[in-house]
Amino acid sequence: MSQVRIVLTTAGSQEEARKIARALVERKLAACVNIGPQVESIYRWQGKVESAAEWLLIIKTRAEVFERVRDSIRELHSYELPECVMLEVSGGSEDYLTWIGESVE
Repeated sequence: MSQVRIVLTTAGSQEEARKIARALVERKLAACVNIGPQVESIYRWQGKVESAAEWLLIIKTRAEVFERVRDSIRELHSYELPECVMLEVSGGSEDYLTWIGESVE
């Protein structure tokens, strides 16, 4: 099974999304980060249903650096409780998965 993982987070602005994405790639914690266009998130926070415009970050990384990715997101993020979930990659283009593995330290 591949050690490649996808980590998802959101940011409250495009500028913040770019800052987080660039830092993760520069720190070699991610091979690539896609920033999706503005999405609307509806969520429960402190007992109330809220709605916010956010930017989705799709982070390509490896399982063994997840804790460092999570800690970096926490460090760079303006949210009190930023989203940070890791998804397992069960398959894909071998060349692409190799590139991710070689790009992350």
